[in-house]
Amino acid sequence: MPGAKLDPIDRQILHELQEDGRMTNVELAKRVGISAPPCLRRVRTLEEAGYIRRYHADVDARMLGFEVQVFAMVGLLSQAEADLSAFEARCREWSLVRECHMLNGEVDFILKCVAPDLSTFQSFLTEELTAADNVASVKTSLVIRGAKDEPGVPFDVLEARLAEEA
Repeated sequence: MPGAKLDPIDRQILHELQEDGRMTNVELAKRVGISAPPCLRRVRTLEEAGYIRRYHADVDARMLGFEVQVFAMVGLLSQAEADLSAFEARCREWSLVRECHMLNGEVDFILKCVAPDLSTFQSFLTEELTAADNVASVKTSLVIRGAKDEPGVPFDVLEARLAEEA
């Protein structure tokens, strides 16, 4: 199990930073029960190892005028690796696409998109997404409201699994 490679302090550091990535190193060290210098070394090691990928603010899209959120289920004509990679690269170029996940089953990709209004999304859908190379079908679902949006992983589940294995 990958999380088992980390000691409890490293996992606590990750949990605390996932909850509040803006806290100072001194506050983080206090929360995990070590002094600041080794805490900072651990954080840098976790960053270098790829456990911490980046830091960002959780911005409220609606407050900035992005009223429309849509999930687009995309089917491709070809699932050859080169074609999958090309579609993923194209998704990274589209600013309205905020997440892109390859799936198994009936749909090849699901995209989370945001737009200021339906007209903007419709233009993206017809002029960019459905017109893209290798796209066979697109089905969309407009988000009415969100009930939960939790980033990261549930550390309580990880700790429970590790306790069972011990």
